[in-house]
Amino acid sequence: MEGGDKNVIKAVLFDMDGVLAFTEGFYNRRRIQFLRRAGVDVDPAFDGTGSNDGEIWERLVPGDAAMRERLHREYRVYSDAHPTPWAEVANPQARPVFSALKEDGLKVAICSSSYRSLIDEFMEQVGVTGLVDLAISGEECSAYKPDPDIYLRAMAALEIGSHEALVVEDSPLGIEAGVAAGALTCALVPPVGVELDQSRAHLRVRRLVDIVDLVQASA
Repeated sequence: MEGGDKNVIKAVLFDMDGVLAFTEGFYNRRRIQFLRRAGVDVDPAFDGTGSNDGEIWERLVPGDAAMRERLHREYRVYSDAHPTPWAEVANPQARPVFSALKEDGLKVAICSSSYRSLIDEFMEQVGVTGLVDLAISGEECSAYKPDPDIYLRAMAALEIGSHEALVVEDSPLGIEAGVAAGALTCALVPPVGVELDQSRAHLRVRRLVDIVDLVQASA
């Protein structure tokens, strides 16, 4: 664990992709496979890690909004036929961490730019639905990260102030959203081979389970 100020934490707000589940590699491969089947020339090394869905598709299909919208719709169907293998990509520490936080009397939220259906899938298949006080998707907000709306909405729903929230993120956009919301923002160090600028985070942890120690130290 690397540096940070002491806050009294009442709730921990987790990003999902890259924190609770290491989905980015699978998503990158699935998008490329779909676009190749659709006859779209795409760089096989394309990496959408740390970006939101809209930004990714603008990069993949630039300059033609109508085509981009059509392909995006078709990709949703393709994704349903090739679902996320949650058992394979879930962070194995997610459920134990949620359980420990709940035992300590904290509230737990998932605040993700992913579709609500994917958040629900993750919670159900990983077995954490009953441990989550609030789940909110970026599609339910006024803007996606780095806009802080998702975290501000979560804090309002949980009835806590920004000084009582710990945000756990990995990407620069998510970190910026947490910081802009006024919360203590912690970055989970990415897996080997993944490069993300986490310099805006207040502190960093190398394992998700370190969050439990961090929160207990703030009590």
